[in-house]
Amino acid sequence: MRWGKKNGRFSHGSGDNALKEKNPDPGVVTGAKLQKKPEVGDVPPTDSEVSGEMSISKRYLDAKVRIHRKLIDEINLAAMDKIPAKELRAEVHKMVSDYIIAERFALNTTELEDFVDDIFDEMTGLGPIEPLLKDDSITDVLINTENNVYIERQGQLELSKVRFKDEAHLLRIINKIVSTVGRRVDESQPLVDARLPDGSRVNVAIRPVAVDGPLVSIRKFSAKPFTMQRLVDGDALAPEMASLLEMAIRGKVSILISGGTGSGKTTMLNAMSSFISHRERLITIEDAAELQLQQPHVGRLETRPPNIEGKGEIRQRELLKNALRMRPDRIIIGEVRGAEAFDMLQAMNTGHEGSMTTIHANSTRDALSRLEQMVGMTGFPMTLKSLRSQIASAITVIVQLQRLSDGKRRVTAIGEITGIEGDVIQMQDIYLFKKQSVSEDGTINGIYQASGVRPKFLAELIPQGLTLPTSYFDPMRELGT
Repeated sequence: MRWGKKNGRFSHGSGDNALKEKNPDPGVVTGAKLQKKPEVGDVPPTDSEVSGEMSISKRYLDAKVRIHRKLIDEINLAAMDKIPAKELRAEVHKMVSDYIIAERFALNTTELEDFVDDIFDEMTGLGPIEPLLKDDSITDVLINTENNVYIERQGQLELSKVRFKDEAHLLRIINKIVSTVGRRVDESQPLVDARLPDGSRVNVAIRPVAVDGPLVSIRKFSAKPFTMQRLVDGDALAPEMASLLEMAIRGKVSILISGGTGSGKTTMLNAMSSFISHRERLITIEDAAELQLQQPHVGRLETRPPNIEGKGEIRQRELLKNALRMRPDRIIIGEVRGAEAFDMLQAMNTGHEGSMTTIHANSTRDALSRLEQMVGMTGFPMTLKSLRSQIASAITVIVQLQRLSDGKRRVTAIGEITGIEGDVIQMQDIYLFKKQSVSEDGTINGIYQASGVRPKFLAELIPQGLTLPTSYFDPMRELGT
């Protein structure tokens, strides 16, 4: 088979046969093992042994980078994309086997396969972090320079064993990420938002703004879209709360989702979107496209940063104005964070009911204050009363999310804007999460409870056949029971 070689044949010798001839035991490749997993009863390693393991680990990283460069030199990268992954891995396996024999590396069969996986990930994936991205239990990958890679599992951070050889190695992986979506990162533009092919969101900061070295944050994209039922099963909200949100979305009530970083705003927006009719045309606007809308008629728009000359930037505000000309039934903005807030309010007030967006805020009331500040960025001469009237008439429901100290993400409040009196926006809580105790393991225990107020907007949905039982708003009962 032709592999698209640069200089003649692949120099993999006799491949697996060479491995068997030089090592009578097919399970071990010369010498002692690279590392040995500790077992119960093992004696703790001495300082010299730890130092030895560190030197072996460094040698392992050096070897991985050297053989990666060797493979890049010998493989025609243009032809590599046309080779089936299974056949490419088999060829890489042969070359790696010859290399470790020549270098007298101490690897058993399992370690050899892991080494081949690492090399294959360097060539076709994102190197050391590729296994982390494939692990469905990991939700965030946080790289603090080349030496520290943290991961988040079930809302808790932990230090992983992943390392990069050096800063140049990490920068090579970063450039591989941003180049796939037409972005760039260098000293003149050290900050960038990008996304992986699977939709995972990536934020990068390099020198000079990152003092100690590159910082990378990857918010992983869930291969299995979150539904409202999954959130209810995970105790992120009560069934009654989910039913209220379903009624609001089906009735085209405009919704604002508020919360801090990592509180689950985008996940909630994705889950809520499943209630939108498949007959509607949706336009999404995001800085980095990550929404997983489940409708067939979706138009996705994404902002563009300026080019190397500082020109060509397309902001959310321009995209929003353009979206109004695209005959949308609803407009969904991934996150509102600037002057586009004014255009969003205008859209919600002029025939695009049922639109949704997210905002960073600590409470439902804070979310309204942030909206006021963002509209103020436009510079339009508006009185405070006029501005608040716009907000009160555009938005009806605010959903507040929070990531609690135990790592769980919950809907802590659902509020309704009922109007404006004087200069004050009137708001009432419909549902609340009330903390009750903290377990020894740090788990926060609490209940979801209704405030006793029946939402005013439900009366407007009755002609559409959308109703909820009165018991859903009984403050004397615990929701979900």
